[in-house]
Amino acid sequence: MSTSVAPAISRFNRPGQFLRDLYRRSKVLAIIGWIHLALLAGMLVVFPFDSRIVMGINVWIKPMKFAMSIAIYVWTVAWLLEYLRLPGWAKGIISWGISISMLTEIACIATQADRGTTSHYNVSTPFDAVMFSIMGIMIALNSVLALVLLICFFTGKYNVPSPYLWGIRSGLVIFLAASGIGGMMIAHGSHSVGVRDGGPGLPIVNWSTKGGDLRAPHFLGLHALQVLPILAFPISRHRSWTTNQKTAYVLTPSGAYAILIALLYFQAIHGLPPLRM
Repeated sequence: MSTSVAPAISRFNRPGQFLRDLYRRSKVLAIIGWIHLALLAGMLVVFPFDSRIVMGINVWIKPMKFAMSIAIYVWTVAWLLEYLRLPGWAKGIISWGISISMLTEIACIATQADRGTTSHYNVSTPFDAVMFSIMGIMIALNSVLALVLLICFFTGKYNVPSPYLWGIRSGLVIFLAASGIGGMMIAHGSHSVGVRDGGPGLPIVNWSTKGGDLRAPHFLGLHALQVLPILAFPISRHRSWTTNQKTAYVLTPSGAYAILIALLYFQAIHGLPPLRM
C-alpha cells in the first residue's frame, strides 16, 4: 500500500486529526465546509419558529439538506485533491472554483427560502429567474471542475493503491452521471414525472410517493463520491488478497451501485415512485 494512504486510512478513527488534515489538504474547501455547517446550525435554530410551507414541507428543510450535502461534498474534494500530483495553482483553481460555486448555490437557496418561495425551476419573476440562472451557472462550473478531477484521476500522477483509485474513479463517474440527471431536471422544469412537484413525499427527502421523482437517482448518484471511495478503503488494506482481487471487489459493488442509479432513473422517467421498485 502507498505510504501516503496508510496513515490517512487510520485517521478516519481520529476525527480531530482528520479535520486538521482537511485544512492541510485544502484550507479554502475546509473553511467552506464549516461555513455550510454553520448555516445549517443557524437554520436549525430558525426552523421551529417558522411555520411557512413550500412544496409541501417547511421552507427551511431544503436549504438544510443542501447545506449538509455541500459540506460533505467540499470536504470530500479536499481529501481527494491530496492524492493528485498537481501543481499548487491547479489545485487552487479547483478548490476556489468549487468553493465559489457551492457558496453561491447555498446563498441562492437560502435567500429564496427566506423569501418563502422555491429556488429551483422558479422563473415566476425577473428576480427569481436571475437567481435560478445563477444557480445553473454555478452548478455547470462545479460539474466542469468535477470532470477535470475525473480526467486527472484517470490520466494524471497519483499516489494511491490501484483498488482505492478505482473507488475514486467510480465515485466520480457516477457523480457526474447524477449531475447530468440534475441537468435533465432543469431542462424538464421540475423533478417530478407524472405528477406535480410538491405532492406527497417520503419523510425528510420528500421524494414523491405518487409519481416519478428524479431526485432519488440524482441524490444517491451524487453521494457515490463518498460511498465508493470509503468502501474501497478497507478493501485496499486487505493483506491476503491480490491487487487484481481487490480491484474486482471494488468494481463489483461500484457496478451494482451504477445499476441501482440506472434503475431509479428509468423508474422515475416512467412515472413510478422510488418505493415501487
